[in-house]
Amino acid sequence: MNVTFRQLRVFAEVARQGSVQRAAEALHLTPPAVSMQLKEIESQVGLPLFDRSGRKMGLSTAGEYFLTYARRLLGTLKDAEDAMARLTRVESGRLTIGMVSSAKYFLPRLLAEFHAEHPGIEVRLRLGNREELVAAMSASEVDVSVMGRPPKDWPHRAEPFAAHPHGLIVAPSHAFAALESVPAAALAREPFLVRESGSGTRAALETYLAAHALKPVFVMEMNSTEAIKQAVMAGLGVALVSLHTVGLERGLGLIAAPAVEGLPLVRRWHLVASAHRLASPATEAFRYFVLEHGEAFLARAFGGPAADRQASGAIAVSPAAPVRGSMTP
Repeated sequence: MNVTFRQLRVFAEVARQGSVQRAAEALHLTPPAVSMQLKEIESQVGLPLFDRSGRKMGLSTAGEYFLTYARRLLGTLKDAEDAMARLTRVESGRLTIGMVSSAKYFLPRLLAEFHAEHPGIEVRLRLGNREELVAAMSASEVDVSVMGRPPKDWPHRAEPFAAHPHGLIVAPSHAFAALESVPAAALAREPFLVRESGSGTRAALETYLAAHALKPVFVMEMNSTEAIKQAVMAGLGVALVSLHTVGLERGLGLIAAPAVEGLPLVRRWHLVASAHRLASPATEAFRYFVLEHGEAFLARAFGGPAADRQASGAIAVSPAAPVRGSMTP
């Protein structure tokens, strides 16, 4: 087959987006140009790679097989590019950073500071949950990811770089908002709005409830922190969330974060990358920047964990100090 890497990139992006239009936007191409590349690659393969139904495009059986090899080829090309960049020591090229949803409240601003120091690096952001980001890093589609909980069953390097406090939020009209401190036992009578099972925020809540032997009622489960914040503001219940996600609402008086016994839970933000890939100069530049400046940046933006630590009994659910260069087998 006389297939180009450009065609492979187009094919892989359409497979990821499930749409020619969205793939064209991500690749900064026109939809006709994307369609033409797909037509050419299917001509070379000799089989239809997509099952087309209206605007939605799903991979055919042949497409699923071909995607596996396309990702391998693109990953190998990325490794070659990184190797050549290390030899020439040129701090440029493309850097794709993955982030979980909670990181979107601070990472773009941190990246603005990074870009000011490293204008030669083209940065792309990719939003996803932990499983999606691990799959993208395994396929060499993402260089490094920012997440709270590192994966357990995937060979990786995880480096903590900043505290990540989780606290209780309530509507400003809630009785807790007027109290100087709230005992943990009082939460047993509160209706809780919770994230879906498996999320880091849900795991933090379950850690806290187990530590205080509490079994409150979960009145609503949502897979979006934004939806939970809106529900809290509407007075539907209380919630435990990352305090890095409610800085704006707290500043405007739309949400209150009362002092609660044992809160905040202090987790850690991590930089996570594959243990099997050599980092490109661009990735290393980002890594060093975040490890050096991440903690101070979050302290400036959100006040730091000390500003939100309301009780000496606050629970730390991951290491309090960065252990740089730690490797998980």
